[in-house]
Amino acid sequence: MSDDIRIDKDSMGEVEVPRHALYAAQTQRALDNFTIDGPSFPRAFIRALGYIKAAAAGANSELGKLDPKAAAAIKIAALEVAEGKHDDHFPLVVFQTGSGTSTNMNANEVIATLASRMNDEPLHPNDHVNMSQSSNDVIPTAIHVSAMIECTEMLLPALAHLEEKLRLRAGEYVEVVKTGRTHLMDAMPLTVAQEIGGWAEQIKLSSERVEAVFPRLSKLAIGGTAVGTGINSHPDFAHNVCQWLRDFTDIEFQEADDHFAAQATMDTAVELSGALKATATALMKIANDLRLMNSGPIAGLGEISLPSLQPGSSIMPGKVNPVICEAMMMVAAQVMGNDVTIGVANSHGNFELNVMLPVIAHNLLESITLLATGSMTLADKAVAGFSVNRERIAGLVGKNPILVTALNQRIGYDKAAEIAKKAYAEDRPVKDVAKELTDLTDEELDELLDPKRMI
Repeated sequence: MSDDIRIDKDSMGEVEVPRHALYAAQTQRALDNFTIDGPSFPRAFIRALGYIKAAAAGANSELGKLDPKAAAAIKIAALEVAEGKHDDHFPLVVFQTGSGTSTNMNANEVIATLASRMNDEPLHPNDHVNMSQSSNDVIPTAIHVSAMIECTEMLLPALAHLEEKLRLRAGEYVEVVKTGRTHLMDAMPLTVAQEIGGWAEQIKLSSERVEAVFPRLSKLAIGGTAVGTGINSHPDFAHNVCQWLRDFTDIEFQEADDHFAAQATMDTAVELSGALKATATALMKIANDLRLMNSGPIAGLGEISLPSLQPGSSIMPGKVNPVICEAMMMVAAQVMGNDVTIGVANSHGNFELNVMLPVIAHNLLESITLLATGSMTLADKAVAGFSVNRERIAGLVGKNPILVTALNQRIGYDKAAEIAKKAYAEDRPVKDVAKELTDLTDEELDELLDPKRMI
């Protein structure tokens, strides 16, 4: 046997494990079995697992089930896991057993190894670290805890930052009137501020949708153990764990109202994913609008100029592309795809357990991270730095034949349509054509066709 290998045992027998690995036999079996080339669990999920194991140790000690010294060692080790000090010892991919048992045992083994070094007697991954728990309640709990933390610490601040940047930019262009567009065709005018303000409101409402899920996301499955009945767990265990988690995170976690629903389904994860998808569609719209307004610089709309960040072509010198907007659009597309995966996975809550928990965790946390970092990037590298091409905008507004809409109540829809068609066909200002085809005075036309009166 190589000096780099040790022999560990579990209930199925002996297993060769790397000598310096903090994990043990069950993690190694999972490594040997799940050889799919996929992503590992996100840092946020491992952080949540560490908090849960530390909270469980504290609760079990308070309830007289675990020796205080052993509990203290487990808490110290688990919080080191939460802090990311041992991430190299969490090698398992997401595509594993659907309950996430392998990753729960990975955490139990790593924490048991670390805690045993601080304790007079060895601590067991199942008997001590996993006391009063099952993978079936730990993993759903970790999904909720990690999602709550990431939304609170990352996503909502990022969306608030983007909204603030948009409102600041809107305030700069209250007097700039531009051509509105519906169906990508010229429509009635509005201000640049009004258009940007609409984007800001989308982001505000996106934040509100995410926050609306929190009352259900803060309800945790912990305490249900194997099937929701709470076997091998003290009746007060879940309550005490939630108190410990509140101390660790400053988030008001509570025990689930119904443990059977909490373990058999991930309905709340689907609900949150829906809010994330709605946010993604809002960001897709904003990024696409910015990209189209920036189009050109000669043959496009040319209403704004996004910051020039990098060369846009390997063959066309001088070309600069809206790269941040394109990146944001791809982020949005990925989040929409993740939502489909989460929905499909949740539909496999068979009887008392959902059997696709790891892939739900991965996709949900990836969506949160992508939206948070994408929003910050869009705010700082696109929204904050674009300039408005005022002369170009003013020229387009003045030639917009749809301005005749303002004459409808004086000359009727049909006459206004006639003026619009003639102005467009002859490439002439609406006012000049209206003066020929109506008896309205110059003063009346100036007043009626003033774009600033139409906003």
